Amino acid sequence: MPHSSAAYGRVRAPLHPLLRNALELRGIDRFYSHQAQAIDALHQGRNVVVATGAASGKSLCYNVPVLNACLDPSARGATALYLFPAKALAQDQLRALRQLTAPLPKQPPAATYDGDTPQHERAGIRRSARLLLTNPEMLHIGILPNHNLWSRLLRNLRFVIIDEAHMYRGVFGSHVALLLRRLRRLCRRYGARPQFIVTSATLGNPREHAEQLTGLAVEAVTEDGAPHSGREFVLWNPPIITTPGKTQERRRSTLNEGANLFSFFVAEGRRTLAFVRTRHTAELMYRYAEERLAQHTGTGSGRVSSYRAGYVPEERREIEGKLAGGELTGVVTTNALELGIDIGALDVTLLNGYPGSLAATFQQAGRAGRRGERALSIMVMSDNPLEQYLARHPDILFRRGMEHARISPTNPHILDPHLVCAAHEAPLGSIPDDAALFGGPDAAEAAIGRLLTAGLLSARDRGDAAQWHVHPRAGTHPASDVNLRATSGERYMLVEQSTGRVLETIDEDHAFVDAHEGAIYLHRGEEFIVSELNLRTRTVNLEPARLSYYTQSLTHVDLSITETQRARQEGNTQVSLGTVDVTRTVYAMSRRHHYSNEEADRSALDLPSRSFETAALWWTVPAKTVEALAKRGVSVPGALHALEHAAISLLPLFALCDRADIGGISTPQHQDTQKATIFIYDGIRGGVGIAERGYDITRELWEATRAMLAECPCGDDGCPSCVQSPKCGNNNESLDKRGARLLLEMLLGEAQ
Repeated sequence: MPHSSAAYGRVRAPLHPLLRNALELRGIDRFYSHQAQAIDALHQGRNVVVATGAASGKSLCYNVPVLNACLDPSARGATALYLFPAKALAQDQLRALRQLTAPLPKQPPAATYDGDTPQHERAGIRRSARLLLTNPEMLHIGILPNHNLWSRLLRNLRFVIIDEAHMYRGVFGSHVALLLRRLRRLCRRYGARPQFIVTSATLGNPREHAEQLTGLAVEAVTEDGAPHSGREFVLWNPPIITTPGKTQERRRSTLNEGANLFSFFVAEGRRTLAFVRTRHTAELMYRYAEERLAQHTGTGSGRVSSYRAGYVPEERREIEGKLAGGELTGVVTTNALELGIDIGALDVTLLNGYPGSLAATFQQAGRAGRRGERALSIMVMSDNPLEQYLARHPDILFRRGMEHARISPTNPHILDPHLVCAAHEAPLGSIPDDAALFGGPDAAEAAIGRLLTAGLLSARDRGDAAQWHVHPRAGTHPASDVNLRATSGERYMLVEQSTGRVLETIDEDHAFVDAHEGAIYLHRGEEFIVSELNLRTRTVNLEPARLSYYTQSLTHVDLSITETQRARQEGNTQVSLGTVDVTRTVYAMSRRHHYSNEEADRSALDLPSRSFETAALWWTVPAKTVEALAKRGVSVPGALHALEHAAISLLPLFALCDRADIGGISTPQHQDTQKATIFIYDGIRGGVGIAERGYDITRELWEATRAMLAECPCGDDGCPSCVQSPKCGNNNESLDKRGARLLLEMLLGEAQ
């Protein structure tokens, strides 16, 4: 990735002399072109989204207009609300803001307000803060329900800053979109109409995404004028290994390969940040790295650490400080450190597997070399179809456009609870244009009807939703029941049984999959075994353990079609989009050896099934195609199964989503279609647009899948690099790679 020089622009907006002086004292005497464009657009009263690369100075795009307004005597106490997706980022930005405003004769009162804010400081912040830095959860549960205490801030609210907006996608993004509508609604009540400033990593649809988030027209600033140091970007494909007595070849474990590289760079004194996909992997790699450093250098302990969501605030602050101060040479992290928290200059970023999107790839890689130094980024490719496809087509990473972020603010599982929260803040109908804020009259009134029927809302007089004067039940506090990062509000506490120590909390979906009885759970390198999953008290009891294996759950899925919304002919078959009911049952647990990943044994689990409604796309296979496959000796169930796995694995290339957000099933005869059918569905209640995106690009998905199957050098049964899936509830049995490829050629009209 080559070096690029800066492009500068002239700010036409009048800046206060004191602000200009403060900027010059910080060495800022001119602006990059995107900064100048954003500042001028905001001065003209427009809402703006800035989508440029990592370390491109996006914070000045919002801090300059905000501080300029604060210094304007005619603004009469203008305030600004900064929204960050993580508490650590808000704390970091407050430090940067105070450094920027230090030369001013009188600094605008600024403060963070989140779950870590001491109780005795909160009243003073409400009284005096003009610049409030918070996160979606605190806005949702602490500020909006208590808006009467925040009337000064809301009445004078001039700007709302939404930072790192690429993080607001899927379920979380849909919740945040409705949260922002609740904020706009209360601002109207207090007579304010703030401008919105949205910043993001590069996206394929920055304007569309910002407008969906805010519900407002937005101007996009996407031409990056910042200079960028050169970067070496390496795709590291682990070697293929053959296990004695096994016919199936596999690549060396990505976890072990990543731990070896991480340990090497740490031992060489290179400040390294290693990104992994899951909390479990973060803990495993941290433990492996400690062991390797201790064996080879005798200096492992204290030089590295893990970092992820779930740690208590004191632990996170300690790790951040030690990494920034140089006490730690390396940290293994989930995407919790993907954001722009200042952790000092780094030499190397190590991406242990594809992060799930191009946006996240370059955001994580950009954490190194942020002070102008040339940096190294390595992505270790795992043995799965998507990553091996990228290894064979690296141009996709550097030449293909960024993915589109998807949210669904009208998802009833998300919209309905926010309407209850809005009614608690002010009766629905008491503020003009309530219906327009929440999806329009049809969507809003349908939702209110559902909530009235369920008894969650009540209407005055006739009980008619059309009257639009609707209240929640008396004595309720609905915000506390809504989890912004899930469609289910249920949370489970993980407790160390011997000490009573609460380690962390997880949502119900993760509890069933990762914390069932007998599961191995890792926390900060400590290994625990789950002794009990208590569904009544929603607690998970853990006991310390030191074992040679880890566990993986297996899930069975049933699916039925409830509504077909769209359908079209594609190639030689019909592709459909609609609503389905999915029933998932975690039925077994697999124990696997740490270093080989080989299965040691399997045991049955007795957990209740869980059902949800979601969006899906599906395509049927004509009877004559099934007959033609059978005549060629193809296992039709195996071909369907292999094609399902392969197509699902590549869908994240087209939709900004995680592989874990997608589910699928295939069957030689489905009860609703009466044909051989392959389904791909959103693994999220109500759906968030993934299936819809898949429906729109089905032919492109088929063509990419066909290329992937043709290029993989393995045999007809397939391998982890093409058709095998770690999520398969059937343990990857009955897969026919040759049949899947032939089936695709028939569907595309390229084979008889």
